[in-house]
Amino acid sequence: MFEMAMLLAQVDGTVGVGIGMGLAILGAGLGIGRIGGSAVESIARQPEAGGTISTQMLISAALIEGATVIALILLYIS
Repeated sequence: MFEMAMLLAQVDGTVGVGIGMGLAILGAGLGIGRIGGSAVESIARQPEAGGTISTQMLISAALIEGATVIALILLYIS
């Protein structure tokens, strides 16, 4: 299996870019999902802090999205 992947990488350089983009999107999705789940759990435990937790969650999700967009642009350029 590894030999096949190496053969594809040598024949077509875009395979690595495709794998990199997939990993970037997968990581962002998992990160934002974890942030959302943790935020909902935190709000359920301490409802009076819901506004602060929601704000922090949105800021964190926006930072992850920004890093993902930059990664995708850099992968697309290369």
